[in-house]
Amino acid sequence: MSMLISYDPINRIALGEVPITTAEQIPSVVKHAKNAQKAWAALSLNERQQKVTLAYEHLVKAQEALTLLISKEMGKDYRRASYEVGGTIQNSDYFCQEIAHALAPEPQGHGAQVQYRPLGVVAVISPWNYPLAMANNLLLPALMAGNSVVLKPSEETPLVADLFVKTLNEILPEGVLQVAHGDAVTGKALVNADINMVAFTGSLAAGKHIMASAASSLKRLVMELGGNDPMIVMASADIDEAVQFAVASSFENAGQMCTSTERVYVDTRIADEFEQKVVALARRYRVGAWDQNNVNIGPIVNQKQHQAVISQLKDAEAKGARFLLGAADYEPPFIQPTVVADITPDMCLERDETFGPIVAISRYKHISEAVERANASPYGLGAAVFGGAGAAAVAEQMEAGMVGVNQGAGGAGPWVGAKQSGFGFHGTSAGHRQFAQVRVISK
Repeated sequence: MSMLISYDPINRIALGEVPITTAEQIPSVVKHAKNAQKAWAALSLNERQQKVTLAYEHLVKAQEALTLLISKEMGKDYRRASYEVGGTIQNSDYFCQEIAHALAPEPQGHGAQVQYRPLGVVAVISPWNYPLAMANNLLLPALMAGNSVVLKPSEETPLVADLFVKTLNEILPEGVLQVAHGDAVTGKALVNADINMVAFTGSLAAGKHIMASAASSLKRLVMELGGNDPMIVMASADIDEAVQFAVASSFENAGQMCTSTERVYVDTRIADEFEQKVVALARRYRVGAWDQNNVNIGPIVNQKQHQAVISQLKDAEAKGARFLLGAADYEPPFIQPTVVADITPDMCLERDETFGPIVAISRYKHISEAVERANASPYGLGAAVFGGAGAAAVAEQMEAGMVGVNQGAGGAGPWVGAKQSGFGFHGTSAGHRQFAQVRVISK
């Protein structure tokens, strides 16, 4: 039996291992899921809600172990890891209620009724940067809708997923939730299998492959495909608030966040002050291991991702960017807090998703220039506009699924990307219903 070994991103020491689900084993996994789904779908929505709620209450016993695994597997500091695990467990009852309300039958008059029925087998393919939360956002509505789920977690964080699934399965009916470990080979085999839906969070390239593979059988898709989020700082902005957001959003989770601020366009009239204050705040951030005191920024998850960030920094340096803090090269696994100014549209730092603790700044003279550059991207996940009068009007021009005015993107609404940052969405009633088949009964 081939094993997938999980390594500490700091010292590359093996943390544990799980059995790989080979491509040849996937049909058997899916068959088991299909068989289990029939009985699960036969339960009432209320009965499924009770089971899922009980299973998540049962996660409390694994809360500390899951927190430590997140910290050890991907390097997130203990405080952030504990928030992720605690939030997943504590919010589950509320979200189960919200999902149940969204999936309840709706009378339409004249005896007609809209129903939200199970699709069948759903593949949930989740990332490593928020290994519990991102999987859970897709897994909960899929299960509540009466589907069985095969979770394919990132190969960077298999131990988190394994404990998560095993603990839930102490309460859930056998076969309703399974985990398939492995790399892209396992993921591709699952996408190509006889399933009904793929719910995916990951790279744009992988999302395009999934979409092409799903076309032959018209599998349902919900995909979040990353971002290159812009931030516009107007001359009328509260500079201190804008600085606080720009740095915090760029550095959160070592910059390894889909809605991390990746490009900051600041009005030239306030640019000097903005840059100085960004550097002053960025200097206060500390890099280190998850169990060290006062650490804000952990390691980059692996050497491949570390090199990708370094490549962007070196490209910016070669093309004339000013490094206000930090340098263009760092030894793995860490990248120190870095502030780069004078980025230009031809730099990879502006064009591509970075996923590192970098504040990348450019100046503009006219707001139309800032909007044009902010929108000149195939991505369109989140965006932010900081300013006084007129900020909301600028926000209306942003080509993104989620736009924040004097705050971050996302929040109360669905989690949705525009352009090539997403296909479908999740969250809120409309998002929950994407995990179900709409059926109209007329009597």
